Amino acid sequence: MRLCKVMGSVTAAVKHPSFEGRALLIVQPIDENGEESEPSLLAIDTVQAGPGDRVLVLSEGTGVRQILGAPATSTPIRSLIVGIVDKVYLD
Repeated sequence: MRLCKVMGSVTAAVKHPSFEGRALLIVQPIDENGEESEPSLLAIDTVQAGPGDRVLVLSEGTGVRQILGAPATSTPIRSLIVGIVDKVYLD
């Protein structure tokens, strides 16, 4: 899982059928200090996150398909927002 910040949403006129009815968000992976750590990516929103929210993103295709109940051969979904982060504690 990755800690990310939601940057915005994506609207697509044409998309794979498995994306129908699902919100797509642009997320920026961040480190524990909130600094950008990797290139941004698209993720399916399952928690009603919004711009500026810190979220947990599952980026393992098989796990994502299992959560969504989708057959492994029929969907290209790879990243899924699974939680909103309220606070990060560092020792």
